[in-house]
Amino acid sequence: MTERTTVTAPMPGVFYRRPDPDEPTFVEPGDAVESGEVIGLIGVMKNFHDITADEDGEVVEFFVENEQEVDAGDELAELEVS
Repeated sequence: MTERTTVTAPMPGVFYRRPDPDEPTFVEPGDAVESGEVIGLIGVMKNFHDITADEDGEVVEFFVENEQEVDAGDELAELEVS
């Protein structure tokens, strides 16, 4: 049986799926991730905070788009944990 977990926003801000507008996304659905791996950023007043996977697994889907405003507790992505 596979288990899924949700990555949530720890703070309000703007969610970014890529480190820079000209760079590829950190991860895509279907990508394997390790615990602590950066999957996105939240920007607050020109400060950026890493959003990381809590467990090893695979990205199932993102619930928010790149550059979308989020609130603390919003679901950002779902992971299938291994």
